[in-house]
Amino acid sequence: MAQTASRRDFSVVRSELLVAFELSWSSWRLAFATVGGQRRWQVTIAARDVAALSEAIERARRRFGLPATVGVLSCYEAGRDGFWLHRLLTQMKIGNFVIDSSSIEVNRRARRVKTDRLDAAKLLSMLMRYQGGERGLWSVVNVPTFQQEDARHLQREIRTLKKEQTRLINRVKGLLASQGVALKSSRGAVLTSLEGIRIWDGSPLPEGLRLRLESELLRHGFLHRQLLDLEARRDARIREAGDRAAEITRRLMRLRGIAEVGAEVFAREFSWRKFRNRRQVGSLAGLTPSPYQSGDSCREAGISRAGNRHIRGIAIDLAWIWLRKQPASQLTCWYNRRFASGSPRLRKIGIIALARKLLIALWRYADFGEIPNGALLKTPIA
Repeated sequence: MAQTASRRDFSVVRSELLVAFELSWSSWRLAFATVGGQRRWQVTIAARDVAALSEAIERARRRFGLPATVGVLSCYEAGRDGFWLHRLLTQMKIGNFVIDSSSIEVNRRARRVKTDRLDAAKLLSMLMRYQGGERGLWSVVNVPTFQQEDARHLQREIRTLKKEQTRLINRVKGLLASQGVALKSSRGAVLTSLEGIRIWDGSPLPEGLRLRLESELLRHGFLHRQLLDLEARRDARIREAGDRAAEITRRLMRLRGIAEVGAEVFAREFSWRKFRNRRQVGSLAGLTPSPYQSGDSCREAGISRAGNRHIRGIAIDLAWIWLRKQPASQLTCWYNRRFASGSPRLRKIGIIALARKLLIALWRYADFGEIPNGALLKTPIA
């Protein structure tokens, strides 16, 4: 009796040109192959040379005997070049994947050979496997639009300036502490005058130290003015912008404990992504567990941290604030029941778990309007 062939018994091999990019600052290594074929070819071109890139693709088509109308599929690792190359390839009608570098498998030998030629060949072989159906082979980066990417710069620059301001204040404190002077400052406040400062023996500041501190104070003043200008621009954008990110920001700010900083970072990093479930939300922030199990050994290695560090940092800050501002919420009650009475280390572990749960709750509130259980909204100003 003849058996009916299953759809899984065969696959249709498409005529397609595959290309993997190994990017560096001065040159690009391109590895070419065809779908279903064993022939491979590599070529090196100058970095960011669009004309040379087009010419290399045409040479690859002729080398493999492919028609000019054949489709091209490419990939490269996410890194310093960002997404401009992806947009260029899309404009050239080339399908492209931007790959998370940390998800690419590597040889585990202590001394493995690593060259651009081998890396390009490895990336090309993984692209062929991915096209063959191995969807779990690597992680593909979700590329934002040009406008979405540009809108993130404001809140990221604010966070960068705040960190620089903190480093500057700590440097001033350290310089004064070296002479027996304790500087008391809070919330970005720093010295405005050095005239009244006396070192350990009651004498004025040494000339070299005074000049250096004056330079640091001038730098602090410049940073502070920049920070105030950027925060004013951010607040104006929250009030006046009509895009989806601004709408989500205003919605999140209705919750107690969520102010401009947390709402803006969440909206600009999350609003354009299409999450299908809570696991994807936790994975984006790197707040997912990393179990280690081998034979009889079984332990938890902590969170993966393989995600957006901007979201992860603000999520942990929001979790601490949430405990104070939302004491009756279900999330706060869960934390208090599980971790509040434990050791300092256990409470820090608990705050990471709370941060992940809070991110998921904020995502549901931002996208579906589901207010976190027991959470209070801010009282509107009359």
